[in-house]
Amino acid sequence: MEPLAIKLRPKKLDDIIGQTHLIGKNKVLSNLIKNKKIFSMILYGKPGIGKTTIATAMAEELGLRYRMLNAVINNKKDFDIVVEEAKMYGELVVIMDEIHRLNKDKQDLLLPYLENGLIILIGMTTSNPYHSINPAIRSRCQIFELKELTSEDIKSALIKAIKTELKDIKITDECIDYISNISSGDLRYAYNLLEISYYSTDKNITMDVLKNICNKPIFFHDKNEDGYYDVISAFQKSIRGSDVDAALHYLARLIEAEDLDIVFRRMSVIAYEDIGLANPNMAVKVEACINACERLGLPEARIPLAKTVIEMALSPKSNSAIMAIDEALNDIRRGNTGNVPNHIKTTSPDYKYAHNYKNHIVKQQYLPDNLKGKRYYIAQNNKNEQSLKEINDKIKEIID
Repeated sequence: MEPLAIKLRPKKLDDIIGQTHLIGKNKVLSNLIKNKKIFSMILYGKPGIGKTTIATAMAEELGLRYRMLNAVINNKKDFDIVVEEAKMYGELVVIMDEIHRLNKDKQDLLLPYLENGLIILIGMTTSNPYHSINPAIRSRCQIFELKELTSEDIKSALIKAIKTELKDIKITDECIDYISNISSGDLRYAYNLLEISYYSTDKNITMDVLKNICNKPIFFHDKNEDGYYDVISAFQKSIRGSDVDAALHYLARLIEAEDLDIVFRRMSVIAYEDIGLANPNMAVKVEACINACERLGLPEARIPLAKTVIEMALSPKSNSAIMAIDEALNDIRRGNTGNVPNHIKTTSPDYKYAHNYKNHIVKQQYLPDNLKGKRYYIAQNNKNEQSLKEINDKIKEIID
C-alpha cells in the first residue's frame, strides 16, 4: 500500500529530478557527498520539489544515522530522545520538517548540540528562512533554495515511473503532458494523480479520466519556468501602471491557483513600494484585507482581495520612499558615512532637547559633517507628498 511517491523516492542524489544548481558534477551538494562531509543546512522551496528526498538521500549515501522529526507534531520528549540517541552514537542527522515553526523550548534544546556538531540538522520549509526561521538556528545552518521543477522535469519522472512501477498502464503522451503541466511543479502531486488514475480505472488513462479526477486549470508552467513568476510580475506591474482590469485578471489567476500567500506578499510590497507616500493609508487597508482573507478563506477571500486591488490600482502612486532609502543605503555602502555630530551623541551635554522648542524643531545639525545638507527624500507631485514637502521645507529652513 506504499504510495508511488514513496516507492520512487531516490536513494542517491544523482537520481533526483531537477535541482541541477545544487546536484551534479562540481555542484555543492554532490561535492559534499564526494568529500564525505555534511553540515547543518536548511532546504526551502515549494511542496513536492524534493526537500525530504535530498535530505534522506544525503544521509543514506554517507551511511549516517538519521531521524525524522516534525517541528510541530513531535513534542519535547521526542526531541529529548533524539538528543540521547545522538549522545549514544556520537553523531546523528536530524531531518526536520516545518522547521520554521520550531518553538523556543525545542530550539533551546537543540542549539548546544548543533554548536558542538553532535547533531547535524537538515531543516525543511516552504517558507523563506530569512524571514521565518529564528536567527539563532539560521546562523548555524547553510541555506539552500530549491528551484521549482519544470513540466519537463515532471514528465521525465512520470515516464520513469511508468516504465518501472506501472508497466501495464495505457496512457498517451497528451495525458502525460497534462499531468506534468497541471502539477504546478509538484512531483508528489503528479505521482499521486497518476497513481489514482491507474487504480481507479481499467489502467487505461484518458483525458476524460484525468479531468474527472482533477479539473484544476493550468496557469503558470511553461518549458522555460518563467510562467509562474511572469504572472506575479504582471500582477504587480498592472497595479503599478493603474490598469485595474489587468490587475483583476492576474489576481483571478492567482486566486484560482489558491496561491494566497504570494498575493498577500505582493500586495504588501506594492502598498509600500509603488503606492507609498502618495496614499499611506493603503498599507493599513492591505493589512486589514490580509487579516480578513485569513479569517474567511476561499472562496469568500476573493471579495476583500478584489475590493483592495481595485483601490490599489486606482490609487495615486509614489516610489519616493524606496528611492530615498536606497540612496541612503548607497551612501553607506560607498563608505560615505562620517562621524555622528558630538552634540547628538549619547551623553552630550550640548544636545538641544527638541521637546523644549516650538513645534519640536530646533536649529541643530543631525547629519555628519560630510553629509550636511544631503537630501535623500525628494517629494513627488501628489497631494499628500506636497503637504509633506511644505512641512519638510519649513523644518529644513530652521535646522540647517
